[in-house]
Amino acid sequence: MSAEIRKICTWVEETHQEAGRAIVPPTRKAVAAAVIANPFAGRYVEDLTPLIEIGAELGGLLGAKCVAALGIEPGQAESYGKAAMVGENGELEHAAALLHPKMGAPLRQAVEKGAALVPSSKKRGGLGQDLDIPLGHKDAAYVRSHFDGVEIRLNDAPRANEILVAVAVSDSGRPLPRVGGLTHGEAKGEDGLR
Repeated sequence: MSAEIRKICTWVEETHQEAGRAIVPPTRKAVAAAVIANPFAGRYVEDLTPLIEIGAELGGLLGAKCVAALGIEPGQAESYGKAAMVGENGELEHAAALLHPKMGAPLRQAVEKGAALVPSSKKRGGLGQDLDIPLGHKDAAYVRSHFDGVEIRLNDAPRANEILVAVAVSDSGRPLPRVGGLTHGEAKGEDGLR
């Protein structure tokens, strides 16, 4: 691993009740987050290739941690997302370098297939600031029941010269979905849309 990792956190959120109704089985979302040193903090660098390569490494690592935390086979993952927050001495472009050019392929491998775009967000922040990770169906973007998100916060990250990078994976959509559209069971996953 070329990233200088300070810590990795992994957890699972389960929803057992919504609007007074039991959710059986519960909806589950896993998040794996890494706090890494930003090699370009405080200075402008034209070539961000090292961060792009770190993004590829973290996509596979964090995606696999999410699948393991859920206790599922990779093909049972239904949605995914990614996000990064740079500390105050970083640029939004540093988050973009981690998330976009190469993180998707290893994340897709960790969840088996992944025909749809991986939803993402990026921001600049400091210690204890919230980071929202958007979620979307991994194979068919038109599956509305899987438009969702999960929020994380680490009390000690990101420090000024760090980046908080997170991946989320779910084995279900939202609890009690009822806004119509394509269902998970109807999704074909051929074009990333349907």
